[in-house]
Amino acid sequence: MNDSYYQNPTFPGQPMPSGAPNQQTAPTPSYNVPPITAEQSYIENILRLNRGKLATFYYSFPDSIEWRDKVFEGVIEQSGRDHIVVSDPKTGKWYLLLMIYLNYITFDEKINYSPTFVPQNTQ
Repeated sequence: MNDSYYQNPTFPGQPMPSGAPNQQTAPTPSYNVPPITAEQSYIENILRLNRGKLATFYYSFPDSIEWRDKVFEGVIEQSGRDHIVVSDPKTGKWYLLLMIYLNYITFDEKINYSPTFVPQNTQ
C-alpha cells in the first residue's frame, strides 16, 4: 500500500508538495455572471416593482374541498421568493399568501414592469 499518497493529497490549483510528481493544475473556469444588482424578472420582483398597488390574486387549493378556488383582493405590501404579503383596506385584514397556489394576478391600473430588476434600498 502506498501511504504517501494519502498523507499528501493534492488538489487542482494547490501547490505541489516537494518531491511530488509534476502535474498540471486545472484551469480556473471563467463564467459570464451577471452583476449581483441585476436579477431576472421573476414574479416576486414584478410584485416588488408594484408595491402599494391594489391587485386581485386568484388562487387554487387542489387539496381543499371548501377552498378549491379563492380570490383575495388587496394592496401589495411585500413579496418574497415564495410568498406575498397583502393588506385588504376594506376589512383591515392582512394575508400571507403562498406563491405555490397562485394562478394569476390582475390589476386595475398599468403595472410597473422591467425585464431586469434592480433591487432598491427598502429601508
